[in-house]
Amino acid sequence: MNHSTLFEGYKAAKHKHSGHQEREVSILKQAFENMEGDLEADLYGKGPSIRTFEQKMAAYLGKESAVFFPSGTMAQQIALRIWSDEKGINKVAYHPLSHLELHEEDAIKELHQLEPVLLAEKNRLIGLEDIVNLEEDISCLLLELPQREIGGQLPSYETLINLSDYCRDYGIRLHLDGARLLEVLPYYEKTAAEICSLFDSVYLSFYKGIGGIAGAILAGSESFTEKSKVWKRRHGGDLISLYPYFLSADYYFEMRKNKMTEYYHHAKELAELYNQCHAVRTMPAEPVTNMFHVHFDMSREELEPLLLEIYEAADLGFTGYLAETADGAPYYEVSIGDAYEQLPKDVLKKAFQMLDEKMKAIDVSRQN
Repeated sequence: MNHSTLFEGYKAAKHKHSGHQEREVSILKQAFENMEGDLEADLYGKGPSIRTFEQKMAAYLGKESAVFFPSGTMAQQIALRIWSDEKGINKVAYHPLSHLELHEEDAIKELHQLEPVLLAEKNRLIGLEDIVNLEEDISCLLLELPQREIGGQLPSYETLINLSDYCRDYGIRLHLDGARLLEVLPYYEKTAAEICSLFDSVYLSFYKGIGGIAGAILAGSESFTEKSKVWKRRHGGDLISLYPYFLSADYYFEMRKNKMTEYYHHAKELAELYNQCHAVRTMPAEPVTNMFHVHFDMSREELEPLLLEIYEAADLGFTGYLAETADGAPYYEVSIGDAYEQLPKDVLKKAFQMLDEKMKAIDVSRQN
């Protein structure tokens, strides 16, 4: 069967090499399958069940307190607002490819009247020199680990320590965009609490590498989280009940928190397969988390039909979308989860043989 779009072809393929599973209602049903039906629901962010989960996550992250939010976007804006109010400075610093800069419709400016200071060039990580050379006062520095938009790259742990020490010496609050925090633990060979000890506040997502439905945790001192609860109410984040989100988050957190090393090694294995193909490269060349980007030396118009042919012949989908670099070259993101382990190796081998052959064939046709 021929599919007209890359997304349709990807969805139709039996196998995928990224993620965990399709985002279907079965994810929620699985989480609740063995749950007691008389478990008391939370009410407007309060109650024994949500309090127990928040305390558990605070301990895991090594923080005094934690609050569950329906979205990480809400949680991070609130964290920056709290630190800015505390310092009386409305400027906050982060990477130019931060989620706050690219995907939130300037909410930090429109809702909180905060002014972003963009650090580092787009294609590299924030370093100590960027904050040392800053010529204006900021209330807070936000670091994203890993830096998703440049392939999930990570700074050295020494750099993190240096940034943390500098911020504390100069009274700058340090916030961790740890949406994918668990995914960085194998590379650093540290616990979540050890990494979080370098930061004043931390955000963790439950639907990315953990694979839950939705939701996030925001952790820090008791004083910080109490202020965050007020802002959560102001943002409309106190739904009458959040139990479908935090109970499923807890279920998938327990299921996958110890699988991140496996995902990391599988990402390195898959990246090697990509890098062996003609005119294909990954960024980074060797992944430092379960995530990387795949770049192609051809146009989008050439690549899409090529991928669709592979999807149909091998029954394996690589991606449902293509992004483009500044010079128009196509690429996509890979994030390894449970799906890779379940993928038959003969299917994987066939798909990558086809990819290599088809990439070479396009080069030959260009020369003729």
